[in-house]
Amino acid sequence: MSVADFLDRAGWGGAVPAPLAGDASSRRYTRLERGGDTAILMQDPGGDVDRFARLARLLSGWGLSAPAILACDAAAGLLLAEDLGDALFARLAASEPAREPALYAVAVDVLGVVERHAPPADLPPAGPAELAALTGMAFDWYLPRAGGPRDAGLAADVRTAFEDALATHAPEMSVMILRDYHAENLLWLPDRTGVARAGLLDFQDAMRGPPGYDLVSLVEDARRDVSPAAAEIARTRYLERSGRSAAELRPRLAVLGAQRNLRILGVFARLAAQAGKPHYIDLVPRVWAHLDRALDHPALAAVARRLRPVLPRPTPAMLAAMRTPCPTP
Repeated sequence: MSVADFLDRAGWGGAVPAPLAGDASSRRYTRLERGGDTAILMQDPGGDVDRFARLARLLSGWGLSAPAILACDAAAGLLLAEDLGDALFARLAASEPAREPALYAVAVDVLGVVERHAPPADLPPAGPAELAALTGMAFDWYLPRAGGPRDAGLAADVRTAFEDALATHAPEMSVMILRDYHAENLLWLPDRTGVARAGLLDFQDAMRGPPGYDLVSLVEDARRDVSPAAAEIARTRYLERSGRSAAELRPRLAVLGAQRNLRILGVFARLAAQAGKPHYIDLVPRVWAHLDRALDHPALAAVARRLRPVLPRPTPAMLAAMRTPCPTP
């Protein structure tokens, strides 16, 4: 089905389009305006828009503000959704820094709701083995592009060490992890109340995984520096609501943070090399710093012994080289 036919059937034929910024995926977003009303068109032919729709309805049923689904054609990769506006948490925190801690407190309350519900059984698993395997992205992309070694044995050793650390400190697959839970995927909705004030944008890649994963995504943001006050409020609020002890939570967050940030280094290197998105390299120093801090935790001693001697610190020259696309065969 063409986009025009899809919009005609949804009652949005002739709407005025305005492209929106995309994300790290191949998805395209367009704001449509029709007689003062607006909606968001998602185009994702290679993805699963029906999955987005199902998860949006699930989250809305939990009292959260996922976009209402107006129309969906899974075969064509087209979805029309409620427009939640432009008030990104990241923009509000940048323009009004005094609001940042309160915004992050609401974001943590959302996680409290998500983690109180059983995850859908059909979500892919994100247990210790699966999360550890995802660190391979760094060895496939970041290390080679940064001048590090190509060593399958080293990658396997790090994966094993991560799997052991995750099995010890974050073994559960008991909650839905949204995965890209950060301030550029959250919208402030002042006309709503409680947790519904946080509009949710990106959850189609959700998995069944360990509690705390999305908290790390929130406070160790790859795209912006979260203030120490906002990060501390978020961690303290999460701790109070989770019923976990600080002695349990700290190593859990360190291990999950190291896994996540090592994977992201590989993702950003691949996006620059293959997808023509070199601006992601500008984020590498922040991600590397998150990883470096996490590796100081005793829970990651075995990982740090293997990783630190070979993981290149990003230098200006190295970052410049990483912005260069891979040669076309």
